[in-house]
Amino acid sequence: MHIETHGHQIEVTPALRDYVESKLSRLGRHFEHPMDVVRTQLSINKPHHRAEATINIAGRTLHADADAQDMYAAIDLLADKLDRLLIKQKEKMVDHHRGESLARAAD
Repeated sequence: MHIETHGHQIEVTPALRDYVESKLSRLGRHFEHPMDVVRTQLSINKPHHRAEATINIAGRTLHADADAQDMYAAIDLLADKLDRLLIKQKEKMVDHHRGESLARAAD
């Protein structure tokens, strides 16, 4: 899985980039075939720090964002939101007629 990290009104330091990669790398465990690209954008709106991410998987685009007082806290919230979104997406992919997962049937 490739993670692209961009900054808007903020310089993305190597420490921030490594933190984003460490938090979002766990998202690949939900599907047998990994996601191609996760695009993240970090920005600052004066009172809050914002982290956004977009993932294309199984023909769908999933987007999540999180605001917090600290950029690291925003990244933590974003990772949790994406985790929940991917679990929800995986549950939707279950073929109810045959009882098997479309994620596994695609292989």
